[in-house]
Amino acid sequence: MGPREPLSEIGIEGFEYASVGAGRSTYRVATAGAGPAVLLLHGFPQSHYCWRKVAPALTGAHAVVVCDLKGCGGSRAPRGGPLGEGYSKRELAAELVDVMRQLGFERFSVVGHDRGGRVAYRMALDHPEAVRRLAVLNIVPTLDQFERMAEQVSLDYYPWYLLAQPAPLPERLVAASAEYFVRHTIASWAADRAAIDADALAYYARAFTPEAISAWCSDYRAAFHLDRQIDAEDRAAGRKIACPVLVHWGGDEGAMSNGPLGVWRRWADEVEGGPVRGGHFIPEEAAGELTASLTRFLDS
Repeated sequence: MGPREPLSEIGIEGFEYASVGAGRSTYRVATAGAGPAVLLLHGFPQSHYCWRKVAPALTGAHAVVVCDLKGCGGSRAPRGGPLGEGYSKRELAAELVDVMRQLGFERFSVVGHDRGGRVAYRMALDHPEAVRRLAVLNIVPTLDQFERMAEQVSLDYYPWYLLAQPAPLPERLVAASAEYFVRHTIASWAADRAAIDADALAYYARAFTPEAISAWCSDYRAAFHLDRQIDAEDRAAGRKIACPVLVHWGGDEGAMSNGPLGVWRRWADEVEGGPVRGGHFIPEEAAGELTASLTRFLDS
């Protein structure tokens, strides 16, 4: 990766890139491989590039699709509403199901890390006809997460409340030192900082543009105002994820130590998984372990 390559020219080797429109959004997507399809979704504060160590290894048996989340990286979308309208996980899930259909995939598996995991499980709940298997990394459902934050030390979860503040407060605060914010977040959440090399870290920082900051704030506003209410309605109605679910979390990430599997087993009947080495950024910190687990899970 060159030091000042345009963001649109930075990608995962061997993948073919395109722009796909869905609703009022345009997603930067990349595809490679053949076989049953799998969609990989990244988390905060990164981009699809976090899958560079995992995605190529899955292409031998799968058609692999990676993309930047709405408004982030190379994807483009309008600003969200005051409560995050346009960025609820229900809206993002519907758009990405549309994207996959346009790519020729009516049914697929989905793997989501962090915020991408929230889109992924909403996709499985709202579009069971489309999702064959679901893997979520380093999360519990949004409603449960808000409830758990009342029960434990919450300092690590400051983005949930900071970025959900009304615009333009968080946008201006973060934009004033965006590179520091990204580097601090990654350094403080990673157990193995060397797993995220200097080029990748520089890319994530440069991709944290004012437009991306706005999108991330809309995502967090939607979580606070919209997503947890949607989860609450589903939980009250007894709705469950119909497909098999794989759950992993960083074994060195203390905030996830108190039973993610137990939480997910209230949302799905077929749940497996466990901790992997490292901290929050599993696709980079535990790439080999994750790839092996996904290969077994997706092929079973």
